[in-house]
Amino acid sequence: MAEPLKVGLAGLGTVGSAVVHLLDQGRDKLLARCGRPIEIVALNARTRGKKRDFDLKKFRWVADPVALASDPEIDVFVEVMGGSGDPAKRAVETALTAGKPVVTANKALLAAHGQKLAALAERKHVALNFEASVAGGIPIVKTLREGLNGASFSRIYGILNGTCNYILSRMEQDRLPFDEILRDAQRLGYAEADPTFDIEGHDTAQKLAILASLAFGTRIDPKAIYVEGISSITLADLDAASELGYRVKLLGVAVKTGEGIEQRVHPTMVPKDSAIAQVMGVTNAVTVDAEGIAPITLVGPGAGGVATASAIVADLADIARGVRCAPFGRPVARMTPTRKAPMQHHEGGYYIRLLARDRPGTAATIAHRLAQQKISLESIVQRHPVGSAGAAQPGRSNEAVPVIMTTYATSEDAVHKALAAVRRDRVVYGKPQVIRIEKN
Repeated sequence: MAEPLKVGLAGLGTVGSAVVHLLDQGRDKLLARCGRPIEIVALNARTRGKKRDFDLKKFRWVADPVALASDPEIDVFVEVMGGSGDPAKRAVETALTAGKPVVTANKALLAAHGQKLAALAERKHVALNFEASVAGGIPIVKTLREGLNGASFSRIYGILNGTCNYILSRMEQDRLPFDEILRDAQRLGYAEADPTFDIEGHDTAQKLAILASLAFGTRIDPKAIYVEGISSITLADLDAASELGYRVKLLGVAVKTGEGIEQRVHPTMVPKDSAIAQVMGVTNAVTVDAEGIAPITLVGPGAGGVATASAIVADLADIARGVRCAPFGRPVARMTPTRKAPMQHHEGGYYIRLLARDRPGTAATIAHRLAQQKISLESIVQRHPVGSAGAAQPGRSNEAVPVIMTTYATSEDAVHKALAAVRRDRVVYGKPQVIRIEKN
């Protein structure tokens, strides 16, 4: 039998512990598929004395993750500590410098230092695999890097954060407001105590930066991504979306345009009959559009110990079989700088919800401001005045009239200029709600 692939694992949280279990349970199957065993021989974690659901004594303990990364008794280093800085960064750099392949689930590290680490892996002729960094158990990295490496991509978009998808799904299904569902998500462990990174779109943005680089051959640039979260979404928006034939999802979208790569994260209305609209709960999904190929949608668990660990084990299996390719699908030297398509030039349909003053001339003023920016309306619905079927807003009696509009394709810049003018005209209360519409 061939020599085993000896693994050093840094990080024993939910994911790291699941990797230990999967490698133990799948020992025979992996041997049959890879032609050699895959064995963890050394471990590192922040706390050694913590109670775990496996026997720690079976493995050699290394107190310092950087020391583990260069340990002469391991063949491959697995990093599941997290964080864009040290010790994860230094440990991964140390392993690659020592000529050891690396498997990581660390999206933050890749978004911040992906090109540098990929270049180091190329110089040392070792693998840098990161399937687990995006969309958990969905094999989207391998699909873009290897399965579709002859395709010319035009767009890639998806639900990349289970927390946000869970919140939006529950709001729609249970008719409960955002704050209440968020508290429930925290209680169930789907959201962090401080959920800002998830609900404001930053987690999705890091993952989108990686996918855009893989799809379009550009250098990772998180600063090129427009980011907007879901905290402003209300039940009124979800109800309106449903009536219009849409469902609201937080999407990460990267599109190839004549001006460059447009990268954006924001709440989006998607047609109810689209594959991505059917994805509910904590599940993730990614749709790939390529020339000459019908859209491909991959759906699966985007987080969780077993799902993420399965992606790590798949990366280890590739290394055991001797499979190695450029980390981002092409040599770093051939990756192009990101040419950012300005968000204000984005074109598409828009949903706009206004709380209009119920007085003569309001509708004409709104229509005039839209017409000035050459915005054509696909639909417009005026609701009953707030207060006629419920409580009026304080101090407004029955003056506030919800108005919902959808536009034909127009530009981001035109929409914001028109709405800014409407607000200056003092014919609406508060800030208008704007949600972009993504067609199939």
